[in-house]
Amino acid sequence: MSENLSKSACTCQAVEPRRDKLLIYQILVRLFGNRNLTNIVHGTIEQNGVGKLNDVNDRCLEEIKKFGYTHVWYCGVLEHATMTDYTAYGIRKDNPYVVKGLAGSPYAVKDYYDIDPDLAVDIPNRIQEFEQLVQRTHGHGLKVIMDFIPNHVAREYGSDVRPDEDFGKNDDPTKSFSAKNDFYYIENEEFQMPNVEHIPPCIDISKIPKYTERPARATGNDVFHSRPLITDWFETVKLNYGTDYSAGRNHFDPRPPLWDKLFRILCYWIDKGVDGFRCDMAEMVAADFWHWLITSIRRTYPNRRIIFIAEIYRPDLYQRYIEHGLFDYLYDKVGLYDCLRWLLEEGSALGNCNDITRIHNEQKHLETHMLRFLENHDEVRIAAKQFAGNPWKALPAAVCTAVLHSGPVMIYFGQEIGVDSIGPKGFQGDDGRTTIFDYWGIPEHQAWYNNGACDGGQLAVSQKALRSFYESLFKLIHDHKCLHCVSSKLADLQYANHSHYDTKKIFSFIRYHEHDEQLLFVLNFDYTCQYDIELAIPDEVWTRIGLDITKSYILQEVFIDRTLKFELRANKNLRFPLPNNQIYVFQIQEQS
Repeated sequence: MSENLSKSACTCQAVEPRRDKLLIYQILVRLFGNRNLTNIVHGTIEQNGVGKLNDVNDRCLEEIKKFGYTHVWYCGVLEHATMTDYTAYGIRKDNPYVVKGLAGSPYAVKDYYDIDPDLAVDIPNRIQEFEQLVQRTHGHGLKVIMDFIPNHVAREYGSDVRPDEDFGKNDDPTKSFSAKNDFYYIENEEFQMPNVEHIPPCIDISKIPKYTERPARATGNDVFHSRPLITDWFETVKLNYGTDYSAGRNHFDPRPPLWDKLFRILCYWIDKGVDGFRCDMAEMVAADFWHWLITSIRRTYPNRRIIFIAEIYRPDLYQRYIEHGLFDYLYDKVGLYDCLRWLLEEGSALGNCNDITRIHNEQKHLETHMLRFLENHDEVRIAAKQFAGNPWKALPAAVCTAVLHSGPVMIYFGQEIGVDSIGPKGFQGDDGRTTIFDYWGIPEHQAWYNNGACDGGQLAVSQKALRSFYESLFKLIHDHKCLHCVSSKLADLQYANHSHYDTKKIFSFIRYHEHDEQLLFVLNFDYTCQYDIELAIPDEVWTRIGLDITKSYILQEVFIDRTLKFELRANKNLRFPLPNNQIYVFQIQEQS
């Protein structure tokens, strides 16, 4: 007994700190491997081409793993409404009136149990091709995340794989609300299309059958009348989890039948090897449902860590969706993303580094749960004129996003090489976003993809340099406990620095892990101006991060300029030039 205890104690002392930092790479599969760069506005799949699941090959996954990622989010793989005709494969044709773009929105799912036929080389075997992708991904030591869209479905939802599980088949449409219904109904009214402006010119409107829905059902973005606007999610129908919005009451006991349908959908994909779900518009579904669902999944799969990420834009709900909803991670869009974007946008007067401090203080108790990013499929590309206009301007922001907290960080494919989005593509206009509605090719990304070699063989020198920066940032995270361990903490230095230090443009902080590792970050968000700064580290910070105020230390730069070195003493400010757009990362080492 004593020998076992002794061995156990020794083992515990040798255990590495818990590495919980998720590094997520988001791939929109439809675009990722598409080598066709014809890019005709409103182009068909035959004209503009489409990426395939098989395009995410072993060479590609090897590079993703080498880059430092831990998870891949395969975005848009579920079968969704589209204007492309797959009736030859037994797939019902969608009415173009209730589809956005020729390719269709990946968030208007029409079969939760199937894969988008666009993405398959062999369409009848599309589910097997997805299973092979999951196996390939796992084979490279990466985890798989996919979309879960619980708030709404395509207006013409109908599963070929599991028709017995179809939504609404047992509804009573004479009732505007019933906890037993899967949908909300607008009694005695017919659904009215907003207009036909969204129909591409290649579609002959005269040959489109009238879309009929009577009684009309509520539209996905909580439109509880029969006439949604073109700016609404008119192509989707809202699902009913038992909340009666008109009466302001929940009916969760007995459990609405919809809940079990969604549980079975998740089990279906988990059984195929999926490791986590990015839950679309999670805040629009009651936290009580999430509590039941996530508890049920964890009880069903006790030996697997299935992660849940909530797309959420209401800070007042953060605490509830973590503590009661049981989410692992929440989007930090309304917070750090908005703050950093204000700092980067040309001509914006809103940007201020002190807001980073404010956000950190507001989210301090949630920092391990916040997923941070500068790009995703919903947001404007950094390089676009509507954002920074230059991907290099975002480097200090990228560092902030990645290391300010111990929670996850996410990169959208192409961000690391400065992908831009110029001009209209079809349903997606000239708004700086990479399209999610249209068939399209991305030239900058294909320069990296290089016909499947995934070696960056066609990238420009500047693109290779940008990619190298992001890869070095991820290596920094992997190499330092204070950046990848859940128990690491942050000491903000803004409050102590005002003289010879522009708090609007400069941000400094220390990440530390217990008392055994400390990294000092100094970031200059000004793209054009160099500062001669004076940096103070107060005595209370020395004590908090485990430094002895009676000793001197060496600051060794470990990220950008490895020749840079300073001596650090208590009560003695550091003075050094901080070039424009510069990032310094100093490791604090005891002087020998």
